[in-house]
Amino acid sequence: MTRSEGQPWRGVLVATALPLRAADLAVDYDAYAAHCRWLVANGCDGVVPNGSLGEYQVLTPAERARVVETAVAAVGGERVMPGVAAYGSGEARRWAEQAADAGCASVMLLPPNAYRADERSVRAHYAEVAKAGLPVVAYNNPHDTKVDLTPPLLAALHAEGHIRAVKEFSGDVRRAYEIAELAPELDLLVGADDVLLELAAAGAKGWVAGFPNALPQVTTALFRAAIAGDPAAQPLYSALHPLLRWDSRTEFVQAVKVSMDVAGRYGGPCRPPRGPLPPEQEKAVRAATERALAAGAN
Repeated sequence: MTRSEGQPWRGVLVATALPLRAADLAVDYDAYAAHCRWLVANGCDGVVPNGSLGEYQVLTPAERARVVETAVAAVGGERVMPGVAAYGSGEARRWAEQAADAGCASVMLLPPNAYRADERSVRAHYAEVAKAGLPVVAYNNPHDTKVDLTPPLLAALHAEGHIRAVKEFSGDVRRAYEIAELAPELDLLVGADDVLLELAAAGAKGWVAGFPNALPQVTTALFRAAIAGDPAAQPLYSALHPLLRWDSRTEFVQAVKVSMDVAGRYGGPCRPPRGPLPPEQEKAVRAATERALAAGAN
């Protein structure tokens, strides 16, 4: 199943890496626009700017807004689902309103993460951002936020009309079945590259993906084979897994950018406090990417 009208979060949506100039770490908006166009031209269904992979935490408000506007101008708002995470619910709602004004069709929202929010605070947070009027895709990343959107909580948020889908990054693939039981109309999106096959088998409708930034054609082919139940998905997934598993590691931003460089796309540096990968990690990412390319990945 790929994206469809009224459900723009379906299919392969790439959490886009952000090109920063090596000289001054300024955002290269022209390169970013070209990257968004290239991803769509190579089989991806849309882009997710201002996610963690897009280093939104270290952008100024003006930069963050321009990144969204650049993506919309490049591929059309129906293909753009910005991350609107913020410490405060009011600020997150303003980012959702900015996305609506820019022409986006949906937004992705982390729970409150300035502190370990309780369920009441989480529900109020999603209710506030939903007032912006765009469909909200929840993003469950309990590892980094320390707030867990459990299946019962997701079901409650969906029943209240505040979310339409969830990017599931807990790593616990068993949750897919509980979510389907408690909220059968809530779309499940693969949230980590290294559980793609498992969540596709459990009924995922989309993939918010990292490594298509470097290898869009082979990764989108993998997704479509996986959701179709094609037996060819298993060997391809196994071959790519040494690379895909970096998406679940602390150094995922640097790893994706190194992989892009190896694949002939500009990945470039990150803004501090992220620094370059240690030599052994960079060697491992380069080797995994080179193996994929040698096997015909693109």
